[in-house]
Amino acid sequence: MRNYGGLVQAVGGFARDRGGNFAVLFGLSASVLALAAGFSVNISQLYNAKSSLQGVIDAAVTSTARDLTTGVIKEADANNSVKAFLDANDTAGILQAGQVVLDRLIVDKTAKTVQVDAHVDVALFFPIFGMSDARRVAASTTALYSDKTIEVAMMLDITGSMAKRGNVDKIGDLKAAAKNAVQTMLRNQDPKNPRVRVAIVPYASGVNAGKLAENVYAEKQGSSELPPVAGGSLLVAKTGKNLLPSFSDYISIVGAAMPHPDNCATERKDKNGDADLSADGPDTVRADGNGKKYYALVNRDDHLGGGGMNRCPDAKVIPLTAESSALLDSIDDFRADGYTAGAIAIQWTYYMLSPQWRTAINNAGLGKGASDADPKKIAKVAILITDGQFNTAFAGVGGSYNSQGNLARGNAETLCGNMKNDGIEIFTIGFDLNDKDMSATERDQAKAVLKGCSSKDTSTAKRHFFDVSTGVELDAAFQEIIRNTEKVALTQ
Repeated sequence: MRNYGGLVQAVGGFARDRGGNFAVLFGLSASVLALAAGFSVNISQLYNAKSSLQGVIDAAVTSTARDLTTGVIKEADANNSVKAFLDANDTAGILQAGQVVLDRLIVDKTAKTVQVDAHVDVALFFPIFGMSDARRVAASTTALYSDKTIEVAMMLDITGSMAKRGNVDKIGDLKAAAKNAVQTMLRNQDPKNPRVRVAIVPYASGVNAGKLAENVYAEKQGSSELPPVAGGSLLVAKTGKNLLPSFSDYISIVGAAMPHPDNCATERKDKNGDADLSADGPDTVRADGNGKKYYALVNRDDHLGGGGMNRCPDAKVIPLTAESSALLDSIDDFRADGYTAGAIAIQWTYYMLSPQWRTAINNAGLGKGASDADPKKIAKVAILITDGQFNTAFAGVGGSYNSQGNLARGNAETLCGNMKNDGIEIFTIGFDLNDKDMSATERDQAKAVLKGCSSKDTSTAKRHFFDVSTGVELDAAFQEIIRNTEKVALTQ
């Protein structure tokens, strides 16, 4: 028993020693846990400060780059712009007022970038492991800006199918969305040096050329489909020469001899009577099948009627302008009527963005026209909208309704290809293309043309074709296109 008693005593002593060891171990563990918790809190605090600082300077630089791009501020004002933004937003997240320090701002006029470096000093909750009471957190960001000008031509459908029917008011929806688009694009600009200019091309059975109608050849029944040629009886009688007169004399002579019943235009025709799908100006010299010269006036086909659905729309083409009032007033007066000559409208949209029409536009007192193509300085954008399939054409038509539609759609796709080859970015909108009044085939044809006409989607402009059903969706599509247009200006 004595041996067992010693064993019991030994075990008891060991247990007493173990109790002391547990206390020591617990104290050490608690200290480690406290340090770990404090370290974790500090790391979280620094992470949140870094995230907040990055968000603030990202927003400041993006805002400043956008203002530089849109012309709200000059490059010399960028520093003050960033500082003002930081002062107004430096309490984001866990940041405190006056905590953000702007270390450096660089405006690179060659690369067109704005770079900002900034820091905050964060007072740590748990200054441990030799950490001082404060740690510095830094962040940097860079954003692109652009001094490109932007030229936008909007092709707007005012055909009969857009008319109000019961509670559905497509023409009203178009007016509201187009006006909002114009106001968004043209706001905050220097009127003496606008960065963005907008043209509109309303269309139905044809396009009303307005003051540009002096460049239109009004066909008469039984007359040639080409404008008068040099050496022809009309020009010889007026000039006494077989040579082509100056362009100004030519349009004066032709206009007096063949007065317009209205200011409408259809397709320009080539020497074979087919649609001439170039963007050439009307003062371009052409030759007929016999080599006789004439100027490339745009045709007003004699089959275009003066009333009913086959009539000239009242709303006129308005070339590129930064004056929103003229555009808004025109849109306000839109009236839905007529067939859908979409290819003719696309061609006039092309004209509005073509520098080859600059002289004609200037001579008509309608502004300076489109700029020369220069991807580094100019972004050219076309927005095409329709609520149905293109069904009307004149040049080269054999007489049947189906041939008109096929020609119109084929011409539209060729024109869109030509525009894209000239560096024009094309966005298209199908408005209520699921209308029950159209057959499934018609809907498919309409969508196919719009998809084919639109530019390819990119990482910058992720969508170029929009299929919308309501006025709210139409307005949203216009606004997304405008945002994409700004991205195009930054990246092209």
